[in-house]
Amino acid sequence: MSERGAEISRRTAETTIAVKLDIDGSGNYEITTGVGFFDHMLSHIARHGYLDLAIKADGDLEVDAHHTVEDVGIVLGQALKEAVGDKEGMVRFGLAACPMDEALVVAALDFGGRAHLSYQLNLPTARVGEFDTELVREFFAALTANAGISLHLTQEAGVNTHHIIESAFKSFARALDHRVSL
Repeated sequence: MSERGAEISRRTAETTIAVKLDIDGSGNYEITTGVGFFDHMLSHIARHGYLDLAIKADGDLEVDAHHTVEDVGIVLGQALKEAVGDKEGMVRFGLAACPMDEALVVAALDFGGRAHLSYQLNLPTARVGEFDTELVREFFAALTANAGISLHLTQEAGVNTHHIIESAFKSFARALDHRVSL
């Protein structure tokens, strides 16, 4: 792991989460949350953000995926904050727009230490497979609050919920890579 890496764990009554992150990685990942669609989206953060990312989550999935998704956001946010350290040499802002078929989401972020989420996604369906789509907002809210990121996710186009969410995760990843580049 490079100097800009972090390992963070969190244990609650509902979840046990472990994240290992290297922001100077090459897109390698090993992700197991028990929530297939969420694992797929997290893999995009690693691949398109050029991060090396390991996430192991055990949660109360017999209830639903809410605690798992939110707590992964918390721990990943904490790991990002630790990994960037004093942010010396990093560019000020990150901006990216990644299309996924008919969908397009723009992600703009600032690692300025003040958490804010502007979430402008219109997800037409409540579920993608077994995944509750309202958890996308919960994930990004937890991540931004714990990383100290100001993040704007703005949907420019899209009618397929899977595509919109995938565009958001990929755009976030590319904006993050742009932001943490030295």
